[in-house]
Amino acid sequence: MPTDVHQHFWPPEFTELLRARTSHPYLDGWTLRLTGEPPYEVDPADHDLAARTRLAAADGLDLALVSLSGPLGIEYLPPAEAAPLLTAFHDGALALPPPFGAWASVCLSAPEPEAVERELRRGCVGLQLPATALLDEAGWQSCAPLLDVLTRHDKPLFVHPGVAPPAPGAPPWWAALVPYLQQMHASWFAFRAFGRARHPRLRVCFAALAGLAPLHGERFAARGGGRGEVDFDAFYETSSYGTRAVDALVRTVGIDVLVAGSDRPYATPADLGADAAAHAVRTVNPARLLKGATR
Repeated sequence: MPTDVHQHFWPPEFTELLRARTSHPYLDGWTLRLTGEPPYEVDPADHDLAARTRLAAADGLDLALVSLSGPLGIEYLPPAEAAPLLTAFHDGALALPPPFGAWASVCLSAPEPEAVERELRRGCVGLQLPATALLDEAGWQSCAPLLDVLTRHDKPLFVHPGVAPPAPGAPPWWAALVPYLQQMHASWFAFRAFGRARHPRLRVCFAALAGLAPLHGERFAARGGGRGEVDFDAFYETSSYGTRAVDALVRTVGIDVLVAGSDRPYATPADLGADAAAHAVRTVNPARLLKGATR
């Protein structure tokens, strides 16, 4: 089952709720306005179901997992603001036809493990959290009750970049290249330092190759962190990277923990070829991430 673990799609009701807002995040027509990023002109076709279904078919996918985008910051809104947006996203995403599936999201300003449990029981494949919620020991401790729900249900965690801080005068690419990757880098090291010991059976996937954090293994060892064994329940998703970065991660952590993701509609999938390694990244490894299948 060729799988893309990282896509985004706005159901119509969710889009209308964003358009009804007057503070970040909100839509002004089709212009998306966020904290910390320049206005972004959304292509309506990016959230047209027929167009996205054709695109998934062209990508050769049997499963495309959509999620709420962490940089929107919806998880951190006050509960009264977050709840209708989360409901509209979950209802719309879970109603999508094949090949689409959905990651759950949760309000982090007043987190409720019961909300995660409800969306998993409705059919979400796991929980997405913004990396900004998991940057240090306090973050992993705060989110522990949510992650315990995943462990009970044998479902994975997907760590995605969160809101970018304001950066006046920065070029348009700044958020994607600096704070997003810093967040992924920090959340991965925090997982190694604090998260894994608390959640020994949790499967977790880091977007954007975890900001290439695993490539710092030599420096980590030189500073007393040790190399350690490869964690076969910690996965790395490939969005926005190509063969050079993927090859570097394979040399560091091996092929068994890489999974294909595109970040559509904001990026296109890397060309992973058609060999056994590509089959592992597109099919075998995503199945193990989602279901815990034997390597």
